[in-house]
Amino acid sequence: MRSRYSAYVLQLGGYLLDTWHPSTRPATEPAFAPGLHWLGLEIAQHSSQDEQHATVAFVARSKLGGRAHRLTETSRFVREAGRWFYIDGNVD
Repeated sequence: MRSRYSAYVLQLGGYLLDTWHPSTRPATEPAFAPGLHWLGLEIAQHSSQDEQHATVAFVARSKLGGRAHRLTETSRFVREAGRWFYIDGNVD
């Protein structure tokens, strides 16, 4: 989760695609809003359903055009061949 947040901060679209599970991965890299500044990530909760499945609830703070924003999401991850992949998330 933290590495994906860092990829958004650094606008590393290729890394985001590489860590997105093929079953839900978009065809193109995510678009990054010009002028968006990420301010921080707080992991609210982490839970493992088993050795291959986990969820992470987080709050990511950002600022765009002088306005503060909060993204609150619970993300699902799966581990395959020793690597964790983002599946999807529910935005709260």
